Amino acid sequence: MKKIQIVKGMKYRATAFFAVLLLGAALLAGCGKKQEQPAETETPGQSSSVSASEQAEANETGSLTHEEESLKVQNDGQHSFLTGEKMDPGEVNRRPLAVMLNNIIEGTPQTGISQASIIYEAPVEGRITRLMGIFENYQDMDRIGYIRSSRDYFVYCALEFDAIYAHFGQATPYVGELLNSDRVDNISGAVAGIDHPAASTFLRTSKRKAPHNVYVDIKGLQKDIDKFGYSQTYHDTHKPKFAFAPDGQKPNNSSGQKALLLYPGGKEKDLPNGFSKVQAYFEYNEKDGKYYRFQYGGPHIDESTGEQLSYDNVIFQYCYGEVRDANDYLAFGCHGDNNMKVQVFTQGKMTEGTWSRYADTDPAYYVDKNGDPIQLSQGKTWICLIWDEYADDVVIE
Repeated sequence: MKKIQIVKGMKYRATAFFAVLLLGAALLAGCGKKQEQPAETETPGQSSSVSASEQAEANETGSLTHEEESLKVQNDGQHSFLTGEKMDPGEVNRRPLAVMLNNIIEGTPQTGISQASIIYEAPVEGRITRLMGIFENYQDMDRIGYIRSSRDYFVYCALEFDAIYAHFGQATPYVGELLNSDRVDNISGAVAGIDHPAASTFLRTSKRKAPHNVYVDIKGLQKDIDKFGYSQTYHDTHKPKFAFAPDGQKPNNSSGQKALLLYPGGKEKDLPNGFSKVQAYFEYNEKDGKYYRFQYGGPHIDESTGEQLSYDNVIFQYCYGEVRDANDYLAFGCHGDNNMKVQVFTQGKMTEGTWSRYADTDPAYYVDKNGDPIQLSQGKTWICLIWDEYADDVVIE
């Protein structure tokens, strides 16, 4: 198994994620692989020893330098940073909301998920997947559900978009310090390990059993955002992530390989890659140019609309991964030095390339084999974080 490493030459502060990861197995001894309770109180056990050199590397504070990336993704202030679509200039700089979403079968279908501009999907303990939606115009919504707990690799993905981050519960030993730091504007359920819980955001529905019945009430969310004094406009550190095709044009991927069926976990059931147990796949529809999402043996739908989820772009972002402890808590490297694989699917074709990310406030940039930004179609995007150890499980047809 590959180790998640701090890559020499990267200019970013080594965060708590990497320091904790170096501690390896056995930080968590008290909890098994059972389904989480919504008020998670995961507690650390004994930690393994770490060599002095490893600890020194984990504690580096950002003195490393690298040749600055020439890649620059532009935004003219008239288009959404998340979808590339035309947008009211007064709304372009509004910060998005990142929400942790349940994807265990008892927690589906989710409600409001179709209104997310971007969905992240990644494996969690038990070898299923969890989702994180990035919502742009959430103020017009009523509720979003159903909410689950935080994992640090999702937080690092949310930071790519300068998003306000909402979750209910967390694996405290691995993400508690990050959530309680000033790097994350978080809206956290009133659970153990959170210094400043949100009092108004999270409600439960009687139509489902706990812990699969928690949702975000948008009016309550706004109360908590105001209470904490979070800015709702992008910070100066925010950078555009995606390169979108210009208005009225398709992306410049005409030479790409045909890609009509995408299986991030392969076609076999119960492989240990996370996506296999969910039976996740995407099917391209040539009539509307979108990829339709399937899981658990049928269409993946939004409870609030009854309609199947569809996306203009699908991205497979390959990451170093590790098992953190005996309870199968996972870690994924969310920073990289342009040496990690990415596959971008749009308009029924695939473009292969690499991704890089040097700082928590940077996005992961996707470039093709010539080093040019990979263009996306304007519209919504689904991103799968693929554990590189299981890259051979992926099927593309």
